Amino acid sequence: MKKVLVLGACGNIGPYLTPGLAADYELYLTDVRPHPAGLPVQRVDVSDYQSVSQAMRGMDAVINLTVLRDSPVLSFAVNTQGMYHVMRAAVEHGIRKIIHTGPQSARYWFDHDFDIDDIPEMPGTGYYMTTKYLSLEIARTWSRAHSIQTICFLFNGLGPSPTGPIKGEDFPPFTVVWEDLQQACRLALEIESVPDNFQYFNLHSHLGQGKYLLDKARRLLGHQPVAPWADYYKRVP
Repeated sequence: MKKVLVLGACGNIGPYLTPGLAADYELYLTDVRPHPAGLPVQRVDVSDYQSVSQAMRGMDAVINLTVLRDSPVLSFAVNTQGMYHVMRAAVEHGIRKIIHTGPQSARYWFDHDFDIDDIPEMPGTGYYMTTKYLSLEIARTWSRAHSIQTICFLFNGLGPSPTGPIKGEDFPPFTVVWEDLQQACRLALEIESVPDNFQYFNLHSHLGQGKYLLDKARRLLGHQPVAPWADYYKRVP
């Protein structure tokens, strides 16, 4: 069973992602705050290299879910420097698999279009988007230089899967249900390699609009939504 370190395990993603991985991997949860379900968590501050390095020792893979938005100083320390610490420690300890997450920053430029797949990142001038974009560039550079397999998932929303017909709402673009994110992370943990040692993937669950495609994720990872979620939004005659 692979040892997988989860950084930022107590935020908006970790408590919903890790239950779908716990049966297949030996998970080590870390954060700077307690777990909402009371699970044991090791305190790790990604802005401190020694803290990250110590936590990553002996791991087979790392999932980085850390993020901070509301402080110009701390958001750079967590979002950008934190990723630098992860990649540096991966080299130090010989870890060859990193999973990273971030916001899909380019979709706002393409909302008028259809059949969009592997679009380039366009973070604009927003501070948060810039710090996360820099984290991707750090991951890309270190992965290519040191043959680390790094996979980044980009999305704009997360939430539970629908359980019944939904009325009066459209399905939101680039929103992922938990089951799909869990599956994507399992595929990323198991794949041997990706082209150029680094790839980012647009990830979302609602394909009915025909605007944003998952062809790259299907082609390289074998990923597709676990259910036709858009069917829950169909009008019933």
